Amino acid sequence: MATHIRRNLLTIAFFAFTGAAMAQEGTKSEQDACRSDVRHYCYELAPDAGSQIYLQCLQQHRAQLSSRCRAVLDGHGV
Repeated sequence: MATHIRRNLLTIAFFAFTGAAMAQEGTKSEQDACRSDVRHYCYELAPDAGSQIYLQCLQQHRAQLSSRCRAVLDGHGV
């Protein structure tokens, strides 16, 4: 159960909205780059909080994120 929730959290966290609200799921390497940041900074969010909420969480903690995770966000224009 915990693995399922964790997988959902990571999938949700890496939906980046670009252009005309087109969603793109992050790659495995992008998910790996931010996994520890999501666990550390966004652990209190409900699994069904929605991708925008997870992105807001990462943006709120941008200064503390790993350089790899910041690069993922920058690469998606987030």
